[in-house]
Amino acid sequence: MFLFRRGPKRVTVQQAAERTGAEGDAVLLDVREQREWRVGHAPHAVHLPLTLLAAGAALPNVAQGRRLVVICRSGGRSRRAAVLLAGRGADVVDVAGGMQAWAAAGLPVVERRGRAGSMA
Repeated sequence: MFLFRRGPKRVTVQQAAERTGAEGDAVLLDVREQREWRVGHAPHAVHLPLTLLAAGAALPNVAQGRRLVVICRSGGRSRRAAVLLAGRGADVVDVAGGMQAWAAAGLPVVERRGRAGSMA
């Protein structure tokens, strides 16, 4: 018996960067916790921890009604967030490998003040 994973599509970090960059049409939503976010995140990402999202929090204004690309540290929380958001009717994908893959690919990571950040 084969089990097929259902739910939102996964994208690579390169696809995520393209979809959420200056020419992209989606918002990068980081669902990691506040401490992780402060240490390092993608420069153009918006933040909403999965704990708040799961508790029913609304998306940040900039993300409402937009295509969403969800990211976390390694891909587990973003997968759960994407399934939750898809259930709410959002057009959503999640990033395979998360911020670990983002940083490993040499994509920019900034800390809360906009300076070069790191992975927590």
